[in-house]
Amino acid sequence: MNAKKQYNKVVLAYSGGLDTSIIIPWLKETYGVKDVIAVCGNVGQGKELDGLYEKAINTGASDAYIEDLTEEFITDYVYPTMQAGAVYEGKYLLGTSFARPVIAKRLVEIAKEVGADAICHGATGKGNDQVRFELTVKALAPDIDIIAPWRIWDIKSREEEIEYAQARNIPVPVDKEHNYSMDANIWHLSHEGSDLEDPWNEPKDDLYMICKTPEEAPDKPCYFTIEFEQGIPVSIDGQKYGPVELVTKLNELGAENGVGIDDLVENRLVGMKSRGVYENPGGRILYTAHAGLEMLTLDKDTMHYKEGVAAKYAELVYDGKWFCPLREALAAFVAETQKTVTGTVRMKLYKGNCTHVGLKSPYSLYSEEFATFGEDEVYDHKDAEGFINLFGLPLKVRALALKDKEV
Repeated sequence: MNAKKQYNKVVLAYSGGLDTSIIIPWLKETYGVKDVIAVCGNVGQGKELDGLYEKAINTGASDAYIEDLTEEFITDYVYPTMQAGAVYEGKYLLGTSFARPVIAKRLVEIAKEVGADAICHGATGKGNDQVRFELTVKALAPDIDIIAPWRIWDIKSREEEIEYAQARNIPVPVDKEHNYSMDANIWHLSHEGSDLEDPWNEPKDDLYMICKTPEEAPDKPCYFTIEFEQGIPVSIDGQKYGPVELVTKLNELGAENGVGIDDLVENRLVGMKSRGVYENPGGRILYTAHAGLEMLTLDKDTMHYKEGVAAKYAELVYDGKWFCPLREALAAFVAETQKTVTGTVRMKLYKGNCTHVGLKSPYSLYSEEFATFGEDEVYDHKDAEGFINLFGLPLKVRALALKDKEV
């Protein structure tokens, strides 16, 4: 990137956090930018949005957009990923990963509307988000320039960022004593940095801002039902909810019962391992419930094949390839599998544990008549002998061929 290039108008992915707070003056000082358009994608950050417009303007932005993307985020990004069963490296429910493309998509739309010369983001050169933002921009607006300050400026640490901000009287939401890097949306809250950078350190109880710890959770289990229609959750305990309200309600239930806390060391796309602690109460409930209902309604071949699809889907989302042909093709496959994933799941939450304890569906493939250990009139045990003879024939033929031979 040529730091001497001049830009007239730049759209900035703005959160009001430490990075983007100092980027506004930095863009003006470095590139001579006349108009910095701050764009915040509201994907359920909550109180983080309070006063954000005024803060952006007071920090030097010429205009600011606070775009409500929460329902689009859930219906078009969260739910398809959940239907896929996509979990990165066995734990991570991709909360930041699929929030970035919905935000970047809106950045592109606004950049085109206002005639911006470039799009800027505050993701670091060590992280995954730079890839997620930029791949989305490249897929949707291949001709627009991208500015990534962390790959250009002389600032080397969060401490230096704080000093830069203080020198320009820019208020920031962190200080040197509470220096976690956090990302919040309606789906999750992530924590990185500070004492978490040593994997030996147990997360402090006061780290958690959404969930109770399992020790603090009630001593009595919490039961409720979730109803799905074609893989989409539509009601809790028989009461219909819209997507935002449903996830919000499940977040409350999960958080109260210590559900959804995950501590993992993950493989970043850029090659290093990083340690993160995630609070994802509603997400953990939905993934568990949805997987339970699929156990009941999907045939063996589809279910087993879908497990491989889930792993690849998760990798694509994590790597920022939301708008790539393969993810879109896999999403079409997943959508086809969801046509019979309709039914009700009874959930049990207790001190951090989340399990399904009851399943029913009009499309259930489970037959008590066939599966019973009691007497039945539909299954002939004699049929198993012929099946085993044919199923095991390759093993028998190989064993006979190798008999008395050294291999």
